[in-house]
Amino acid sequence: MDISLEHANICVHDIDGMIKFLRTAFPEFKIRYDGIGSDGVRWVHVGTETTYIALEQVSIQPENKWIPYSGKPGVNHLAYEVENVDIVRGNLNSAGYKDTTIPNNHPHRKRIYFNDPEGNDWEFVQYYSDKNNERNDYTQ
Repeated sequence: MDISLEHANICVHDIDGMIKFLRTAFPEFKIRYDGIGSDGVRWVHVGTETTYIALEQVSIQPENKWIPYSGKPGVNHLAYEVENVDIVRGNLNSAGYKDTTIPNNHPHRKRIYFNDPEGNDWEFVQYYSDKNNERNDYTQ
């Protein structure tokens, strides 16, 4: 069976700010749905025909702000495979987003990381090999 992530659902404070971030990283992303649910909460699906991010307007403010990589349960980052990380980096840098890329040097992939307006971290990875053993080598 071929498995792929169809969508992720994220609660956010600023849906329009998140749409801008996602469409800056992925200009091909379109609004698939934008509406108000029966509970009065705004929902937006932004992505392609086959994958998207569902954005839900926050209805309850958390006591503590989520901080990625803090050791607490939660999502540290979502990662997308892209054709060219340098183009993604240029688009995001030009729009003023914070580059959080950790040092990484691998012969078969290049990874970059950026914070979205909500403080979530996103990874973008470009592979230089079609061989799974090289792409999935974590010893380097």
